[in-house]
Amino acid sequence: MYIVTLIFNDNKKKFTLLKNIKSKIKSIFGAKPKKNTLPAKTIKKEQKPAAETAEKKPVPKKKNYNRKPRRKETPEEYRARHENRKQSQQEKTSTEKTSSPKAVVSEPWDSSVFKVPVKDGKTRFHDLDFPVEILRAIYDLKFEYCTEVQAETLPKALVGDDVTAQAQTGTGKTAAFLITIFNHILKNPIKDKRKHGTPRALILAPTRELVLQIEKDARELGKYVPCNILSLLGGIDYGKQQNILKREAIDILICTPGRLIDFMNKRIVDLRKIEILVIDEADRMLDMGFIPDVKKIVYATPQKAKRQTMFFTATLSGDVKRLAESWTRQAFEVVIKPDEVAVDTVEQITYITTVDEKFTLLYNIISKNNLERVLIFVNRRDEAKKLIDKLEMHGISCALLTGDVEQKKRISRLERFRNGKVRILVATDVASRGIHVEAISHVINYNLPQDSEEYVHRIGRTGRAGASGISISFADEEESHNLITLEEFLGKKVECIFPEENLLEPIPEGVKQKRKPRPKSYPKKKYYPKKNTRPRGKK
Repeated sequence: MYIVTLIFNDNKKKFTLLKNIKSKIKSIFGAKPKKNTLPAKTIKKEQKPAAETAEKKPVPKKKNYNRKPRRKETPEEYRARHENRKQSQQEKTSTEKTSSPKAVVSEPWDSSVFKVPVKDGKTRFHDLDFPVEILRAIYDLKFEYCTEVQAETLPKALVGDDVTAQAQTGTGKTAAFLITIFNHILKNPIKDKRKHGTPRALILAPTRELVLQIEKDARELGKYVPCNILSLLGGIDYGKQQNILKREAIDILICTPGRLIDFMNKRIVDLRKIEILVIDEADRMLDMGFIPDVKKIVYATPQKAKRQTMFFTATLSGDVKRLAESWTRQAFEVVIKPDEVAVDTVEQITYITTVDEKFTLLYNIISKNNLERVLIFVNRRDEAKKLIDKLEMHGISCALLTGDVEQKKRISRLERFRNGKVRILVATDVASRGIHVEAISHVINYNLPQDSEEYVHRIGRTGRAGASGISISFADEEESHNLITLEEFLGKKVECIFPEENLLEPIPEGVKQKRKPRPKSYPKKKYYPKKNTRPRGKK
């Protein structure tokens, strides 16, 4: 190592010596030696005279010593300034609230325009003491006479009494409790500032579709009523619902039990100021196992003596009746039998058929009668998907509505069916109480319901609010035994007929529809396991 360092130092000396000799030779023969020059920027700065640099220097601003010194605030001035700031903030929040669309502002309306002739046995909306805002919305919706449920419940509910009503879908019960809520809000306004997330009225419903339908009806009936309406349901818009609850004071809350309890656990919703509680489809909630959640919600509201409760159910069994008695106080009871609704508004037809002839019969009913808006009910999801495939193969536009469909898709499919873009909607019983579409001409029970109560809810999708409708049921060799329990439930015999010959004519063969091509994607790399090259018996 020592020898290596000596050699290195010796070579270094030789190199410096040669470099010095080279520079001397260049100086002798006239070559200019290299000078260590400074960067261009520094040279330019050195060459400039001092006068030029002095001109470009920033001139400091002269301080204004003549300014008057700030005077200290007195305690009275300090308090007055903060009070003015609070008032301005309150005015700002109030303007923000009033700027949000609550009620349609339009020209004054005269109730004398709403003329309805008097009929025996019919109650006009004029006969009830409604505010002008509600009566005008009823006039816009072209309602003239109250339904049986509305005529019996509204006189008691408008006074503030509790109501328990056994009424099926399509009887107008939604309008009955919504009119009661709007009447209460108009006659009992609150001018003081309210805490956010504290509704005045709460409406509970078992299904998402029913919640959306109630919200739609509420916005139509409450078009001229200054109030905030919000629906809470699972599957969509969690963050949006949360932000509205935190930011605004809600008057009417329409929700399913699960999503409401979620917000209650987070202390975003406070039910201690509830004035009117509505429980819709209570028997359905009992069947779906929501009663423990509903009990928790009811106990979070004020005591039944300090609130008005409206309890609606399609069937009044022992369990449902006990719940109604425990949650209401001296409630006025209304009972409308299911057979009265079915006989008055819906024409019922039951065809005797076979499993093999079912689809032929269905296709001929739709095509020969040129039906445009039909709701078909089946019992199982797999049957619904098979039926959808068959209808599409035969060129009939249709949509599927089952429990496993995402909420956004369910809403869009319902809207397409409502707007007439789809002729047929195939659904299971999960949607039988949540569908409210105007002008459904036919409801077809492709499968007889296993639960007799579902039959009433299915056919209630047509013949709504006094309109006429047709219900067609297929009784084949596998499901005809369900007719016995159905007759016991309705309290009358179900007449069955054989289909006409033209409804059993052979139908053209279906053509499989081409599915949309999937987007191109890179092929997945195949996995090839490494071969074991090691000979057997050797480690």
